Amino acid sequence: MNYANNHAAMNKYAQVSNQSSAAFANPHRLIQMLMEGALEKISKAKGFMKNGDIARKGEHISWAISIIEGLRVSLDHSQGGKISENLESLYLYMNSRLTQANLNNSIEMLEEVADLLLDIKSGWDAIPQDVIDNHAKSNAGIQPKSLANAKI
Repeated sequence: MNYANNHAAMNKYAQVSNQSSAAFANPHRLIQMLMEGALEKISKAKGFMKNGDIARKGEHISWAISIIEGLRVSLDHSQGGKISENLESLYLYMNSRLTQANLNNSIEMLEEVADLLLDIKSGWDAIPQDVIDNHAKSNAGIQPKSLANAKI
């Protein structure tokens, strides 16, 4: 098997693995997976930017924008109150900065968005398991429609 075939096979395996994980993940884990996916796309875009691969840079930034938009539209303002409003503003800001980073080839803007997303993710990761379990029990069978078909 040559490098191209091996690389394609590994990408397909990763895609199937992510889809399988998403199919069995609770909503809390889905949000974590989306954040991880956006961070990965930003990191790869940074590498492509450094190497002058404009097409792949743009592709990965667009993918990160789509993931962050998925996070934004999955916010539940009826239960999230001020926190969900703040997150929505922050997600809109991040997508604006990613667009600007793409247009201006700005690694600094990519890093700014990655830092913001890492801050949000660290808060999300710090939620105690018993809170996650209690939330899952009280919302059994309920999953935001935008996350049901999410692709990472």
